Amino acid sequence: MNTPLPHLTLTGTPHQQGLTHGRELAGDIAANVAMYRARLRDDAGLTGEQVAERAGLYLDVFTAADPAYRAMMDGIAEGSGLPLIDIAVLNARYEILYSAWSAAGRTDVGECTSFGVTRAASGDGVARIGQNWDWFPGVRCALLRVEEEGRTILGLTEAGIAGVKIGVNDAGVGLCVNGLTSDTDSWERGGLPFHLRTWRALHAPDLAGAIAAVTEGAEAGEVSCSANFMLGDRGGVADVELSPKGARVLRTERVLVHANHFVDPAVLGVTETWRTWPPTTFDRHERLETLLGDGPVALDEIEAKLRDHENGVNALCRHPLPSQPEHLRVHTALGVILDLDAPAVSYTAGPPCESPFTTVAL
Repeated sequence: MNTPLPHLTLTGTPHQQGLTHGRELAGDIAANVAMYRARLRDDAGLTGEQVAERAGLYLDVFTAADPAYRAMMDGIAEGSGLPLIDIAVLNARYEILYSAWSAAGRTDVGECTSFGVTRAASGDGVARIGQNWDWFPGVRCALLRVEEEGRTILGLTEAGIAGVKIGVNDAGVGLCVNGLTSDTDSWERGGLPFHLRTWRALHAPDLAGAIAAVTEGAEAGEVSCSANFMLGDRGGVADVELSPKGARVLRTERVLVHANHFVDPAVLGVTETWRTWPPTTFDRHERLETLLGDGPVALDEIEAKLRDHENGVNALCRHPLPSQPEHLRVHTALGVILDLDAPAVSYTAGPPCESPFTTVAL
């Protein structure tokens, strides 16, 4: 059985929130910095100077685009005793890592399978979204409850990444995420960072506001790297495929599923350079669609489906392959189910097959 994650409540100014985050998770933040620097070196082939250049560019973007987010980063650095550039590496790790993978046509890291179930399709009338978040075995995460004036947010983040990246707010707006890559991705574009988009979406009052938050600047080409966002509120669910060439919103009256490929890349005019290979994303997408069907599907059924091992190494519930080099290994780091009606977060720290879900009400 896996150990539950640290649970933190963050209050006060953004800087004070960051201080608490940094102090309480200092060891985990340092571990994440070391892990990402090693991955960026061994997996992405970047030198320390290249990582610093990219992180420095995005530090400037955070500062200009959202001073409150930058203040959280400053607080995390101060609280953890780490250099600010290390915190910038963590908060911009999506742009730094995924642009390197896109340039390399990377095929052998599958990452995340998400779903949305409307009230009409659930077995108990509760709207839910969720996912298996597949990532590096060494990543350190935490559950945060962030209390701000006019908004409370509950969800999960990686230690050292400001705010919440997978979670739900007190308006019942929920967010899950998937990595995407395309031939148009480039860190040099300096667009609104992925983790700032997720944090802004979780401040939205409704699904429409969350969609607007994650697609900001998309029509103007102000997106650095492709990404996917599974979004929902009590009235419905939607999936947003984001790319430097624009965004596409997928909707349903019942069930949505998404993995790590564009459903139809031609719609956005992007090319996924790895499509000549057989990555895990197609197996996971098809399997979860088959398991969920068109509903009805209740909470205990969703939990069981996130523990599914069909397709072996390409399963929904993933485990590291001992035959792979350590810097290429992935597993299901978090199983997540978000109740948009309560609201509440249910999660497993590690593969869902190894632990019961821990449920925390907002």
